[in-house]
Amino acid sequence: MAFRRVVAVAAAAACGLAGGSVLFSAVPVAKQHQHHQQVDRAGGGGGGDPPPEPLSSSSSSSPPPPGGLLLLPPPPPPAASSCPATAPGWLEKTNGCGYWDTNWDRREPLALMNLKKKNQETGEEEVSARLSHYKAKATRHIFLIRHSQYHMDGQNDKDRILTQLGREQAELTGKRLASLGLKYDKIVHSSMTRATETTNIISKYLPGVSKLSTDLLREGAPIEPNPPSNHWKPEAVQYYEDGARIEAAFRNFIHRAGVKQEEDSYEIFVCHANVIRYIVCRALQFPPEGWLRISLNNGSITHLVIRPSGRVALRTLGDTGFMPPEKITRN
Repeated sequence: MAFRRVVAVAAAAACGLAGGSVLFSAVPVAKQHQHHQQVDRAGGGGGGDPPPEPLSSSSSSSPPPPGGLLLLPPPPPPAASSCPATAPGWLEKTNGCGYWDTNWDRREPLALMNLKKKNQETGEEEVSARLSHYKAKATRHIFLIRHSQYHMDGQNDKDRILTQLGREQAELTGKRLASLGLKYDKIVHSSMTRATETTNIISKYLPGVSKLSTDLLREGAPIEPNPPSNHWKPEAVQYYEDGARIEAAFRNFIHRAGVKQEEDSYEIFVCHANVIRYIVCRALQFPPEGWLRISLNNGSITHLVIRPSGRVALRTLGDTGFMPPEKITRN
């Protein structure tokens, strides 16, 4: 007895950062139809599978896909129960489909213009002429440095000073930053003791670079992580207080260059692991609830690049390759 083979190939295109998925099945349509006719003629129509039904009224009128492919609709979206709880009021809603918000820092040229003043006669021509005055020209390089190892058993912040190893780590970080040969514009650091001490050691290798202390970059609980931590469970009030502050730090320090900035800038921010991880997620427009999935070593260097267009790139994340293995810690 001769058997006919009907081969069906199914594949799923995984939904990446850009979003979207299509499930398609490659089926020799003509042969499949012939197979069902033969089954009917042989008297086995009742035991065979029914012929495939058209997907929809609209699909029947459209030309068939190349190669006899039957395009099936994408799978249904995940249930709402799988999504995290409602985000805090101060956090802007994420789009959830991988779409890049070009005006994420509220410095998109069109957003800065007062369109009410445009000439009604010239219309878009005048808008285009004025647009150049609102476009950024320079690139900002943001170096996020996690503080070095410190004494965690201190009763308060003043007692949590750097360990001897932590001081050595800061020396190595300072040497690494200096070796890059960049003209740094400033060092902004958290006002907490361990970040201040780390900054003072690093600055020895960067003479002439100004230092600025800020409470915005102090360590805290930025947003409830997803998945949650099994051993670290801050009170809800801590997320409420720290989250708004750390979000304010992001909005204040992480944005494209101002329109008056002519040259590229290189800025160093010495702060803490939670703050850095949250900033990286926000800058890349990743779900900020995923910040705890990232791990950073003490004295590590994270390098963000913000182009004039507002595009953001992550050059390095938590780099400590310049340290000997025995000097690397995470506590």
